[in-house]
Amino acid sequence: MLTVAVALAMAYPNLPDVSELADYRPKLPLRIYSAEGALLGEFGEERRTLTPIQDIPKVMTDAVLAIEDTRFFEHGGVDYKGIARAALANLGSGGKSQGASTITMQVARNVYLSSEKTFTRKIYEVLLTFKLERLLSKNQILEIYMNQIYLGNRAYGFAAASEAYFGKPLKSISIAEAAMLAGLPKAPSAYNPISNPKRARIRQLYIIERMQENGFITAAEAAQAKQEELKISSGSNNTRVHAEYVAEMARQLIYAQYGNEAYTRGINVYTTLNAGEQDAAYTALRQGIMDYERRQHYRGPEKFIALPKEAEAQEDAIDDTLANHPDNGNVLSAVVLEASARKIVATRADGDKFEITGDGLKPALSGLSDKAPPNIKLRPGAVIRVVKTPKNTWEITQLPEVEGAFVALNPKTGAIRALVGGFDFGKNKFNHVTQAWRQPGSTFKPFIYSAALEKGFSPSTMINDAPIFFSAGATGGQPWEPKNYDSRYDGPMSMRTGLNKSKNMISIRLLQAIGPKFGQDWITHFGFDAEKHPPYLTMALGAGSVTPMQMAAGYSVFANGGHRVNPWLIARVTDHKGRVLSEFQPQPLEQTPEAIPPRNAFIMNSLLQDVARVGTAARAQATLKRPDIYGKTGTTNDSVDAWFGGFQPTLAAVTWIGYDTPRNLGSRETGGGLSLPVWISFMQHALKGVPVAELPVPPGVVNVGGEWFYEENARNPGVSSLGMEDGAAPGNGSAPPAPEERNRILDLFRN
Repeated sequence: MLTVAVALAMAYPNLPDVSELADYRPKLPLRIYSAEGALLGEFGEERRTLTPIQDIPKVMTDAVLAIEDTRFFEHGGVDYKGIARAALANLGSGGKSQGASTITMQVARNVYLSSEKTFTRKIYEVLLTFKLERLLSKNQILEIYMNQIYLGNRAYGFAAASEAYFGKPLKSISIAEAAMLAGLPKAPSAYNPISNPKRARIRQLYIIERMQENGFITAAEAAQAKQEELKISSGSNNTRVHAEYVAEMARQLIYAQYGNEAYTRGINVYTTLNAGEQDAAYTALRQGIMDYERRQHYRGPEKFIALPKEAEAQEDAIDDTLANHPDNGNVLSAVVLEASARKIVATRADGDKFEITGDGLKPALSGLSDKAPPNIKLRPGAVIRVVKTPKNTWEITQLPEVEGAFVALNPKTGAIRALVGGFDFGKNKFNHVTQAWRQPGSTFKPFIYSAALEKGFSPSTMINDAPIFFSAGATGGQPWEPKNYDSRYDGPMSMRTGLNKSKNMISIRLLQAIGPKFGQDWITHFGFDAEKHPPYLTMALGAGSVTPMQMAAGYSVFANGGHRVNPWLIARVTDHKGRVLSEFQPQPLEQTPEAIPPRNAFIMNSLLQDVARVGTAARAQATLKRPDIYGKTGTTNDSVDAWFGGFQPTLAAVTWIGYDTPRNLGSRETGGGLSLPVWISFMQHALKGVPVAELPVPPGVVNVGGEWFYEENARNPGVSSLGMEDGAAPGNGSAPPAPEERNRILDLFRN
C-alpha cells in the first residue's frame, strides 16, 4: 500500500491540465449545407455533432448508463462496489472478464491517455478521474463522454452514430435503436450493426434487459423494443442530397482559408444551393445520360467469375465480387446465374434473384447472340448492371462512358442554385462545370448576334444563306468551305430566322461584317476569355473554348437585362455554435456592371424566345407550356459536344454532354436531342409555381410592324441586307479569313 501511495504522490504533479475540459472543444468536421440546411457533405476524420447534454434524449443516456455505469450519479469517479462485483464475476467467469471502468474513467482514458494496459497508465487514469470529478459536474462529464466516444464508421459521439447507422437525428431514436448504439463503446468493430449484425443484435438484447433491470424501461417497453425491426443504413454516405461536386468546391474554398483547421473546428458552410433544384438537376442529368447509353452498343459485362456449385460458397463469391463493383446510384450491379436469348436470371448482394425479359434485354441483345464474342457474351458468372424501369421491371444496362454537366444560376445575383459536375462523383471527380473547356458550337451564336446589333443590324436584316467558299489562295493555306448542319441553303432570310434555324452561313456573314476583332472584344462583356476565342471567322461557329459555368454566366446577362454577374457559392460560414464567421451579400443588380445595353439584351431575348418557340429548341416551350422560355441549342463538328443554354428570367441554366476524350457522340446526336431534354426536365421542377415573366421594354427600342428595332434604326434602317450582292455564291467577293487561321479552320457546323 505504501508503494502505491508513493506512486500516486509522485504521479499527481505530472498529470495534464484538465481545466480545458470545462470548455470542451472536440474535433468537429467541416459540414456543407444547402441554403435550406440540407446536409450536402462532411469532411474530417472524425464525424461528430456536438450535442449539449440537455439535447441528448433520456432514452440514450439511460441505455448508456445501463450498460456502462449504472451508479454513475452515485460514485465519486471510481465505483468500488462495481470493482468488487466485477472481481467476483471474473473469478467464476471461466476466462470471460468483466470490466469496472466508470464513465469518468473512460473520459480520462479517451481524452488524455493511450489504450495500453500498464500499471502506470492505470494509476494516471485513476488520478485523472478524481481530478475530473472535482473540476466538472456529473452532467459535464456525461456530456463529454456522449460526444467524445468512438463508435465506429468514423462516428464520434452518439449523435453522429445515430446518423451513421440509422440515418436519423439522435432526438428521434427509439429504445431499440438506443440499445444498439449503447452496445458500441465496448468494441465498435465487434458490435457494428452493419458489418456484424448478429453480434450487435445479441448485445442489443442484453442492454434492453439491463435497462429493464435498472428501472429505465418497463417490461412491456422491453418486450416491444426486442421485437422492433431496425432499419440499418448500409452506406457510409448518408447525405440526403446528391451534391458531391458542390461539396468538394466548398471544401476547397474553406481549406484555402482555414487550412487543416477546417476539418476539426466544426465549421458549417451554407451554400446558395437549392436542395430541391439540386435533386432535380442530378436526376435529370443522369437520366439524360442513361437515355443516351441505351442507344449505344453493348460493351459487355464488367467481369466474369466462376460460380461455385455449393450454395454457401456461391453466395460468398457473389458477395465478394459485388463488393468490388458497387452500385452507382440507381445503376445497380448484379451477377448472372442463368442466361438465354429470352431470359436472364441474376442476383444482387442481398441474395434475391430476379428475371430480365422482353424489352429489358434489348440494350444487350448483342451479348445474348450465339455469335457474341467471349468478352461480351452474357453467361453465368457475368457481372452486369441493371436498372429498375418505371413499370417496376428490370432492364440490363451499363455504366456510361459519356460525361455531362449541368449548372443553374440566379441571373440577378449569380448565386449557384444547382450544379452537377458529372455523371457520378465517385466514378469521376473531374468537375465538368468548372474544369471542362469545350467548344460551345451554336450555343455561342447569340453572343455574335448581340455584337451585330451594336453594329447596326436588326432582327429584320436580310442575310443570304448561301454557300461561302474561301480558296487556298485566299486563306493562305487550305481552302475553307463552311456548311450548314443539314447542307441546305435557303437563300435570303432575316437575322431572326437565321438564329431560329441556326444557320452557319448567317453567323459567318455577321461576324465577317462586324469584324472578328470587334466580336472578340464584345464577348468579353459576357465573361468569356478573349484568348480562348481567337479573332477568326470560325468564332461565329463556336470554335473557341468555354466552360459550362462561363456559358451560364453569359446567358445570365441576357436573362437579367444586360448586367454581368459572377457565379458564387458560399453564402455564410459559421462555427459549431452558429456564430457567423463570414457572410456574403451580392450587390443589387442595378449596382453591378452593365455588360451590354438593356436594349441589346431585350432584342436578343426576343430572338432567343423565338428559338425556344419555333426554332431548334421549340421543344422547350412546347413541353413547359409557358412563353417566358429562352435558349439556344448547340452541337459541334462531328457531334462531339452537345449543348443547351437557356433561361427563364429567374433562372439561367446550361447543359453539356460529351466524352472526356473528345469523340463522336453519334451522327444523329444533337444538342436539341441530348442536352435540351435534361434542361427541360430540370425546369419542369424548378419553375413550378413561378409566375410567367414579361420583360419590360427598355428605352431606346421600338416595335415597327411586329419587329423590334433600335430607335435610330427604325427611322434609318441601318444594315438592311447582307451577302446579297453576289447572288448564290457571295463568297467570291468576301474578305477571306486571316492567314493565321489556316490551322484553325474547323468544320463546326451543327445546330
